[in-house]
Amino acid sequence: MKALTQPIKFMRRGAASLLAPVALALLAGVPGCGGSDAPEPTVTKVTYASLDPVKPLTVPAEFRVPQGQLVPAVVIVHGSSGIDSRGIAYAKELNQAGIATLEIDMWAARGITTGAAGRPQSVPETLPDAYGALKYLAKQTNIDARRIGIMGFSWGGVVSMLTATTPYTQKYMAGTGLSFTAHAPNYPVCWVYNRVPGYEFNAFTGAKVFVQGGDLDTYDLPDTCPALARSVAVTSPGLLTVKMYAGATHGFDRTEPTITITDPFSHLGRGGEVQMAPNPEAAAQARAATVAFFRAQFGM
Repeated sequence: MKALTQPIKFMRRGAASLLAPVALALLAGVPGCGGSDAPEPTVTKVTYASLDPVKPLTVPAEFRVPQGQLVPAVVIVHGSSGIDSRGIAYAKELNQAGIATLEIDMWAARGITTGAAGRPQSVPETLPDAYGALKYLAKQTNIDARRIGIMGFSWGGVVSMLTATTPYTQKYMAGTGLSFTAHAPNYPVCWVYNRVPGYEFNAFTGAKVFVQGGDLDTYDLPDTCPALARSVAVTSPGLLTVKMYAGATHGFDRTEPTITITDPFSHLGRGGEVQMAPNPEAAAQARAATVAFFRAQFGM
């Protein structure tokens, strides 16, 4: 669809976010979440090669590794606006649970400084970045190559969805024996799958997919993601599960002030305004659920 190739316009509307302590309080007592006893991870700025055969890129990333040998890892993929508060919030809780993280910066690799306004025309263009991250992590001596997952937000959520499919995995990982072990997309624009070329979601690696979203997300309808899960269950039972949060918008786990954007992806592809408002309670629940999902898939 032509609408999928247009840039986003941002229009700010002031609204104060709620205080972070609410989120922290909700995490109290959750194993591996928000605890202060875990040692600080080793944090390193790294670069790796994307796997695009036509336009090879050098992708910068932040690599955070908790103490331990052969720990599992999760690739974190940002949304259209680039790196923001979400990635580090999830990274810290995954690290506290004993999981390494690699938050990649796809826009810096392309010299994009305008955020959403300069994003590529389609999400599949950025899949080589995600698979390059998988290959990079698999080569690290302290990472268990059999337990590498991926998560992302909005654009990054779509990346997380598409990397669960066999055609893209075979295209970029042929001969390596590598694939992602688990996928945790947040609000990944569920209406688009199996409706737009390049976004086919019907042939899978077998790795579990855990989608989280809000019922006020105007990219979709409240039942769009659950309906996708029901359709996938016909041929692949248990592969895709969905958790929806009442009163949560697109980007509900951001801590930045409320904004309203216009995006041609929104409103089932008709385009229009999308509010992104922080919801600390839902965000805390989503982070805890993400950690629990990856721990279960990694056998921790």
